[in-house]
Amino acid sequence: MPKRNSGIPKQSASELVIKLAFSDKYIYKLPDGHRFPIDKYETVKEQLVYEGTVKESQIVDPGLVDEQWILQAHTEKYWKSLHELTILEKERKKIGLPLTELSVKRARNSVAGTLFAIDEALNHGLGINLSGGTHHAYESHGEGFCLLNDLAIGSKYLLNQKLASKILIVDLDVHQGNGTAHIFRKEDRVFTFSMHGKGNYPIKKEQSDLDIELQDRVSDDEYLSKLQTVLPYLIEKVSPDFILYQSGVDVMEGDRLGKMALTKEGVKQRDSFVLNCAKHNGIPLAVTMGGGYSAKFTNLVEAHCNTVRVGLDLFQS
Repeated sequence: MPKRNSGIPKQSASELVIKLAFSDKYIYKLPDGHRFPIDKYETVKEQLVYEGTVKESQIVDPGLVDEQWILQAHTEKYWKSLHELTILEKERKKIGLPLTELSVKRARNSVAGTLFAIDEALNHGLGINLSGGTHHAYESHGEGFCLLNDLAIGSKYLLNQKLASKILIVDLDVHQGNGTAHIFRKEDRVFTFSMHGKGNYPIKKEQSDLDIELQDRVSDDEYLSKLQTVLPYLIEKVSPDFILYQSGVDVMEGDRLGKMALTKEGVKQRDSFVLNCAKHNGIPLAVTMGGGYSAKFTNLVEAHCNTVRVGLDLFQS
C-alpha cells in the first residue's frame, strides 16, 4: 500500500504531546443494575494516569458543544426536546438512559470531546476522546444509549469548516452504526464503514456505504483477516483525508451485549492495525471510545486503555 503525502505537521518525539478529551463534571449515577457501565470512563482515565501512560496535564475538559454544531446533524425539533427535557416517554425508553439536565450536558460534553480530538488529530495525526462513539443517534431521535451522534457532528464540523473533503468512518463496534449510516445515506463526502455482528442490535440495520456482517463467536483470526483485507482497500478506494474511528471493545469475548469471541489481545491488534494504517498513509485519525459492556469490569477497562496505549505509543514515539 503506497504511503500518502501527509498534511500533518512534523514534530520530534520530544515535542509531541497528544492531549485527550475527558471530563468528570457530567458523569451521573445510573440506577443499580443498569446495563450501561458509565463508571468505565473515569476508571479508564484514572488507570491511564496512574500507570503513567498520560499525565494529568494531557487531560482536557472540552466543555459543552455549541448547539450550532448539534444542529448540523440533528433536527431542531429533536434538539429542542432534549434541551428542554420535553422528549416523549417512548422516545426516552428507546434511548435507555435517564433524560435530565445533567445527562444532556454529558452528551454535549462527549460531542465536544470528539471535536477536540478532531482538532488534535489535525495538529498531531491522532486525537483521542475518552468518550463518544454514540453512533445509534439519528437526526430526529436517539436510541441505544445515544442522545447525540458525535461521529456525525464531527464529520459535519470537518466538512463545514473545510478541514476535510472526504471522511472515512471506521466503525468497529459490535453493533452497527445505524444512526451514522442513516444520517450520511445521501452524503458522498462521508464514507460509512461498519463491521458488526449480524445477529446483534439493532434488529433492523441501516445501509452503510459498506457493511460487513459477522456471525456470532467470531475469533481473532477471522475478524482480523477480514479487517486487514478491507481497510487498506477502502483507504485506497475512498482516498480519505480524515478518519473517524469508533473503537468499541464490545467485540471482546464475555461482553454482555456482544456475541463475538475476540480476545483482549485480538482487540488490541485490531486497534494497532487501524492506527498503523492511518499513520502509514498520513491520514489524521480521531478515536472515539464506543461500546464495551464486559461482565468483568477490569477486562473492559483494560481493553479501552489498550486503545489509548497503542495510539500514543505509535504517534508519540
